[in-house]
Amino acid sequence: MTSINDLADRLRAFATERDWEQFHTPKNLAMALAGETGELLAELQWLTPEESWKIMDDPEAAARLQAEFGDVFLYLIRLADLLNVDLLEAAASKLDQNAQRYDPDTYRGSARKAPPL
Repeated sequence: MTSINDLADRLRAFATERDWEQFHTPKNLAMALAGETGELLAELQWLTPEESWKIMDDPEAAARLQAEFGDVFLYLIRLADLLNVDLLEAAASKLDQNAQRYDPDTYRGSARKAPPL
């Protein structure tokens, strides 16, 4: 398994080899990330909930979805690398915040949004 840091290193080298750093601004990468997220959504857009659970059973659809996951993840890693954000730390911190906002007794089985901390 490759670490996030290994992927960030490979992405940095990939961009350098192609002289793409000039295009890899935080704004541009965030926009690319949003675009790729849209492509991921498009793969699921018109499926019923039941069909969406079974999408990975279709090899062609699974391959498309996996490619979109890869695009989203790589753009997120590249953006975080440029801005010196530790993704694992950010995710752990967010999970801790969510645990405080959504106590199990109050929010079990509920989709309602909690007020900000």
